[in-house]
Amino acid sequence: MFQRAIIRPPGSNFVGGLTTAGIGLPIYTTVLQQYERYCVALKQCGLALTRLEPDPDYPDSTFVEDTAVLTARAAVLARPGVPSRMGEAARMRDVLTRFYPELQSIHPPGTLDGGDICEAGDHFFIGISERTNETGAEQLAALLAGAGYTSNYIDIRGMPGLLHLKSGLAYLGDRRLAVVAALANRQAFRDYDLVCPQAGEEYAANCLLVNDHLLVAAGYPAFESLMRDLGYNLIVLEMSEFRKMDGGLSCLSLRF
Repeated sequence: MFQRAIIRPPGSNFVGGLTTAGIGLPIYTTVLQQYERYCVALKQCGLALTRLEPDPDYPDSTFVEDTAVLTARAAVLARPGVPSRMGEAARMRDVLTRFYPELQSIHPPGTLDGGDICEAGDHFFIGISERTNETGAEQLAALLAGAGYTSNYIDIRGMPGLLHLKSGLAYLGDRRLAVVAALANRQAFRDYDLVCPQAGEEYAANCLLVNDHLLVAAGYPAFESLMRDLGYNLIVLEMSEFRKMDGGLSCLSLRF
């Protein structure tokens, strides 16, 4: 069960962040409305929020998940894969030391974004992407192994629509994964029950299981109906403005 989440509200510079989505620029007032509803949802799931100040130096800094990998037995400071975001992880260090007496780090030449890391119980899927390189993935796998976790690699380089692994993958508990069809045939997932969003609803795969609730993005009715049929207690949230910046439900918090 998660007890806490670290969040950082989007600053007025959010519109200047990185994006490959090509679906327009976010409307800042709507960004803030959607963000506050997200925070209310986390509280509804039973989490205590550590709310950081917006960071005027880093327009992407609301996507705090990319700065670290937090588990019950280990915490690893990431090393984001684009130079403009590397300072975000350094600023997260002091925050994390409040909760973790020992903090590991990814070191050069390794790069690693937390959005490429999907925790599935005691196993981790580590995405190798344009942001997380093989060296960073190998470093994380070794650190996780030292804490008693297993892992394997999922190479998503060159796959359209997948900036990060969790852009198309989420753990739903009970050895079940939400996964986009383009990844469903990977050997790493062969022992899991797979739920694939239908064509046109791929963004819905970036859902988020938090204790007794499943957070899902609004606007994907077939996926929402399927999750309800499977017995999940849904919280449906508008994410349109974050999607414009390649963001999703998992990106906006560090949960532990």
